Amino acid sequence: MNRNPPALARRSLLLGLALAGLAACGKREEAAPEEAAAPPAPTAPEATGPVVTMLGDSITAGYGLPAADALPAQLEAALAKAGKPARVRAAGVSGDTTADGLARLDFSVQDDTALCIVALGGNDMLQGVEPTVVKTNLEQIVRRLKARKLPVLLVGMRAPPQYGRYAAEFDALFGQIAEAEKVDLYPFLLDGVALDERYNQADNIHPNPAGVKLIAAKLAPVVARKLG
Repeated sequence: MNRNPPALARRSLLLGLALAGLAACGKREEAAPEEAAAPPAPTAPEATGPVVTMLGDSITAGYGLPAADALPAQLEAALAKAGKPARVRAAGVSGDTTADGLARLDFSVQDDTALCIVALGGNDMLQGVEPTVVKTNLEQIVRRLKARKLPVLLVGMRAPPQYGRYAAEFDALFGQIAEAEKVDLYPFLLDGVALDERYNQADNIHPNPAGVKLIAAKLAPVVARKLG
């Protein structure tokens, strides 16, 4: 049986993704072929300390926000406030799926990375990509990072419950990968932000500056522990 979400469900999801916390699905704007072929290089950090690379999609890319309000900058600020300064490198591309992240992995995650935060999967869900495919892509990302001796923090997402069996399989795959590959899991990127209009932009999908600060505040202690 085809478990891909029906077209009507996908359309309704565009208006209500925050109900399930899917804020990582910002669609990539049309680009010329030569532009699309080469994702932008990671942002050059200015802070001192170990490098934390955020491999992700629209949330990491700071969709709808100035760079100073985007998650990499706010996580860097939260780590500094916690007494664990680090350089948080933005490696997010709006609209990226797990397959896109895998394709640009070696380009986007440099060898000086002390910790790679992998925050992908939301766009796969929006496009109805089979959970088994998403899982395989994420497994390859994690394994390739481990082969390079780069520590990994896997970040989970959630599908709308009305997706039924698809949602159950999608939500579970992050924990399955973390357990099998022995990497740490941050279960839900939008914890405390999803469903709350105070923390989201007008699209009710992507976090606003206040929402990003809340995400960074919750994520920072986990990252700090990983950095040792």
